[in-house]
Amino acid sequence: MNINTKKVMKNGWRIAKDRNITCLRIRVPGGYLPVKLLPLIQEIAQRFGNGTVHLTTRQSFEIPAIPFENMTEINSMLSPLIEELEVKIGVKIDDLSKGYPSAGTRNVVACIGNKVCSNAVFNTTALAKDIEKIIYPNNPHVKIAVTGCPNDCVKVHMHDIGIIGQVEPIYEASRCIGCQACVKNCHKVSTGALSFVNNKVKRDASRCIGCGECVLKCPTAAWTRGGQYYRIVIMGRTGKKNPRLAAGFLEWAEREVVLKICANLYNYIDQYIDRSLPKEHVGYIVDRTGFNLFKAEVLRDVNISPKTKLASYLDFAGYTYDKNVVYKN
Repeated sequence: MNINTKKVMKNGWRIAKDRNITCLRIRVPGGYLPVKLLPLIQEIAQRFGNGTVHLTTRQSFEIPAIPFENMTEINSMLSPLIEELEVKIGVKIDDLSKGYPSAGTRNVVACIGNKVCSNAVFNTTALAKDIEKIIYPNNPHVKIAVTGCPNDCVKVHMHDIGIIGQVEPIYEASRCIGCQACVKNCHKVSTGALSFVNNKVKRDASRCIGCGECVLKCPTAAWTRGGQYYRIVIMGRTGKKNPRLAAGFLEWAEREVVLKICANLYNYIDQYIDRSLPKEHVGYIVDRTGFNLFKAEVLRDVNISPKTKLASYLDFAGYTYDKNVVYKN
């Protein structure tokens, strides 16, 4: 067959090692999949593939070993799945019978959130779905992940945009019995933001990351969870050129700010991407244009509250492949 590889990849299909077959990518926004869709995934894998599926690091399905000639039929079969996972949450897709309209922007990843986990401070699935309907369909190569607490179970620090739940702990001194369980736990598993002064607990707001560990450990409910906020880290990546952890961008940001930044990111990419390249990862655009320009563009028309902290520079942790510096014979 005469295959247009760019068109195939934008349609949600992989170019595989075996040039006679392909691999279907199925998006699962936020990692949330109603089980009623599993029989359809099974049918495609058994009828057209080799009877297996691969669960990806992005919480999506890949169905391998599918002949190229079956793509049109399978795209049509995907209609109820795409309608359930994309259209019903607000994503606009004009023709469901043609499968996925783009694949550059990857599936939004999310931990299980506060539906199950006691550490999580918000509903990660709901936020992931709201982000999905803002950013998809889109062609730029962007990876976004959402985690319910600073434990970062889904590795948001390896993404272009990582969103971490924060909760403002509220202290009621009259309920405190001075056991210091919260202080000890904060020093043991978090940032040491709590101290015990004059028989009461003191919180250092500059060190607190909003993890809520103090709330979980308090036996008398002297600590309770207050307002819901988010920490945003940006431009983490793997890859050959310069792997690195994401750097802090905002702390104590509100939900509307998170969503607006995700939307503005695509305006920034559209303006400054190097179109002479087959593909330019957004992190390298930021490296090329500079942090101040990126900051100005993604914060355009964003209302930041006085409580929100904004980074003045990006403090990356990573490395380059200059082996003459790192390795010695």
